Amino acid sequence: MIEQDTIRLLRECDAGIKMGVASIEEVLDYVNSDQFRRELVECREGHIKLQHKIQELLREYHDEGKEPSPMAKGMSWIKTNVKLVMKESDETIADLMTDGCNMGVKSLNKYLNQYKAADERSKEITKKLSDLEEKLTVDIRKFL
Repeated sequence: MIEQDTIRLLRECDAGIKMGVASIEEVLDYVNSDQFRRELVECREGHIKLQHKIQELLREYHDEGKEPSPMAKGMSWIKTNVKLVMKESDETIADLMTDGCNMGVKSLNKYLNQYKAADERSKEITKKLSDLEEKLTVDIRKFL
């Protein structure tokens, strides 16, 4: 049970990180503020560092991880591009990123509760990922 929950939790984190990194990269070219851009790049780098740790752990379990669902990716892309076409601004991007981070934090906590038997290393990585998402929402409030 521990191994199954650990793998499942790590897979969800892997998919979430891929989604987060893709979302950040999708909006970076539209950001006007240098400070906002730095905040996003810093968050992306934090995601990538955690992704390396997750992939290392998944390899220990002989697992290749998980891609975000095509439906989630598609819906995110549509929402981002529609909102940016309507109003291309740092405020719009901050709003989109805040929504994405809040969804990420909610999902990560759901998975922590769902996969209670996961090992402590995976739980700790999940908590770090959640903290990273929460930090970004606080850091970018000034752009809302």
